[in-house]
Amino acid sequence: MAEKDFSEVFVSLRSILTPYAPHMEVIADSPTEYGLQTHWRRPKDGYPGYFGGVKVGKRYVSFHLMPVYAFPDLLGSTSPDLLKRMQGKSCFNFTKVDEAVLAELTDLTRLGYRSFEANGLLENSHG
Repeated sequence: MAEKDFSEVFVSLRSILTPYAPHMEVIADSPTEYGLQTHWRRPKDGYPGYFGGVKVGKRYVSFHLMPVYAFPDLLGSTSPDLLKRMQGKSCFNFTKVDEAVLAELTDLTRLGYRSFEANGLLENSHG
């Protein structure tokens, strides 16, 4: 059985994160994976903060958004359509482009960015 082509889904999800790239470090950028980490470093070990990413898998495309893990209240008004795609605490899985759900995910990503910014989780203040 041929693997499903998720390129359209990947491109749509990637486009949600790319506006934030100028403010972060792009740690993956390929046709199947895209990721952003912040310039903030954890004080205890210096490890960089992860903001989010998109990765093509065998059965779906995963969209990881760490602000919803760090600030679960961001999910307070999330629709059932987006929540049913959630796996774990910060991952959403997609098999097709759904404009309404992607618009909501875009808004959630914007809120997540603002939460990271407001809490000093974008810039390294220790060095």
